[in-house]
Amino acid sequence: MAEMTVELVAVEQRLWSGSATLVSAQTTEGEIGIMPGHEPVLGQLIEGGTVSITSVNGERVVAAVHGGFLSVTATTVTILAESADMAQDIDVNAAKAVLADTRADDEAIAVAKGQLRAVERA
Repeated sequence: MAEMTVELVAVEQRLWSGSATLVSAQTTEGEIGIMPGHEPVLGQLIEGGTVSITSVNGERVVAAVHGGFLSVTATTVTILAESADMAQDIDVNAAKAVLADTRADDEAIAVAKGQLRAVERA
């Protein structure tokens, strides 16, 4: 089975690293799916988007990402997010509270929407 090396990194920390068979990410050009041997590409991640990784053992890793870039070579995918939250670590009630708060700014709303999308995809 073909595989590629994937790194999911936020400004604060490395969130996931390993071998994968598929990466899906929301970019400013639309959702992109990356498989081993993909043509090199550089994409800008959307604000409040999600990234899904299918590891070689079939585990699905989902994260909410807020901005950043996706870099693809024939053997590696590097996701550099401004901020990111793993789906299993997201506090759904807190994200819903942000969306219900009429004083929340646009950035906080985008992050909360991305977090809820990631939980739904996990």
